[in-house]
Amino acid sequence: MNLPAAAVSGRSASGPFNALVAHRSLTLELAKRDVLGRYRGASFGLLWSLISPFLMLMVYSFAFGFVMKSRWPQTDSGHAHYSIILFIGLIVHGFFAECLNRSPHLITGNANFVKRVIFPLEILPWPMVMSALFHTFMNFLVFLVLHLVLDHTMAWTTVLLPVVMLPLVLLTLGVSWLLAALGVYLRDISQITGVLATAMLFLSTAMFPITALPPQYRWLLFMNPLSFIIDQAREVALWGHYPDWIGLGIYTLCALIVLYLGYSVFRLTRRGFADVI
Repeated sequence: MNLPAAAVSGRSASGPFNALVAHRSLTLELAKRDVLGRYRGASFGLLWSLISPFLMLMVYSFAFGFVMKSRWPQTDSGHAHYSIILFIGLIVHGFFAECLNRSPHLITGNANFVKRVIFPLEILPWPMVMSALFHTFMNFLVFLVLHLVLDHTMAWTTVLLPVVMLPLVLLTLGVSWLLAALGVYLRDISQITGVLATAMLFLSTAMFPITALPPQYRWLLFMNPLSFIIDQAREVALWGHYPDWIGLGIYTLCALIVLYLGYSVFRLTRRGFADVI
């Protein structure tokens, strides 16, 4: 039976999200397995999702705050501790970097799923992103505790953090579908993403304010899609300001374009996955 044109058009428009809605139970189960599988056999289990970001923050704070004497303008006025400012950037970057590094292996690492005709391969980025979001949420819990301990304050605008992160989640999904498809045919991509993830950390406002660079080089930070989200996350979580709504709107529009582009490339190339793998 042919579907009405409106139904077909609606399904096509909601494609990336339809992949989640139509297979919601399977997606959630895969996300749960991904999270638990990471800590299977570890003595502290899920507690490592809290311990790891704290240890990571200690290392970066020592390296950049103590050894390299990095400073932020707001630390001089006592508005926030340097470690907390740094932590926001590391959390945002950590979410994107995890998905960036894992995406090229989504298909090649699940060859058994490819051989199953009925398995919906297009849902694979969703569990990965959900798993990364779980760890991001745990990191933010550590951030909230440290912020209260070190700065003795908490801005109510912190509740807007999910709104700030949403455009980055959409962008990450699009990039994940694109890299998952390309990773089947170009195995060297996984070597590039590791370098790219590191470059995106040090060429963003995660480690230093944009004013630390000479004006002629600041475009490097502006071109990094993480810089805007990191800055907006600090605005709402540290400085108590509203986010740049217009900027978030433009970012979301661009993220949706990347989302549908990545999903389309994945759908177009998935027919050849079984032959290559």
